[in-house]
Amino acid sequence: MRDLEYNKNITIEEGMAALMKLEEKTISSEAIYDGRILHVRFDHVTLPNGKEATREYVRHIGAVAVLPLTESGEVLLERQFRYPFGEVLVEIPAGKLESPEEDPRKAALRELEEETGAVAGELVYLGDYYASPAILEERIRLYLARDLTFREQHTDEDEFLDVFRMPLDDLVSEVMAGNIPDGKTQLAAMRVYYMLKHEEEENKDEAQL
Repeated sequence: MRDLEYNKNITIEEGMAALMKLEEKTISSEAIYDGRILHVRFDHVTLPNGKEATREYVRHIGAVAVLPLTESGEVLLERQFRYPFGEVLVEIPAGKLESPEEDPRKAALRELEEETGAVAGELVYLGDYYASPAILEERIRLYLARDLTFREQHTDEDEFLDVFRMPLDDLVSEVMAGNIPDGKTQLAAMRVYYMLKHEEEENKDEAQL
């Protein structure tokens, strides 16, 4: 396990060489199921040690998720019934890309307005979220939306949402208490919370100069 130990003095080139030792190479790929949203593949791969193995996974076009934050520090959230779990979950606004070539920022602005009626004057990229990387290819781009104005909500015909507001501090408390099982919502809330804390500290430091 020595090659995998963290070393802050390692160069980028050395790090890339270490990653190459972990790479699996595709031998063949077969479509098992092609649906409207999900596409299941069955692949044969060569492992780093030269042996062969199989991989079953789901391909996905990709998605976006947005944490909309009001001037008063409240987050726009949604209650939505999620059929696979048979539960109503609390989530931030999200949706899939319309095509692989769609600009994720445009998709984020579209989903935010459709689901909540909010229009963002500022959109900050928070990073990507891989929900289940062992079996699912879906990449969710996360954003913070600020400087909000509001129009009319216009959801899809098969989309039923209950939009409500919660202070960011309360949302983080709910996440830490284990009451928000949705992963993208957890991650976006924590990233925004610590980003804002960092901004506050920087502003204090500048004010003291």
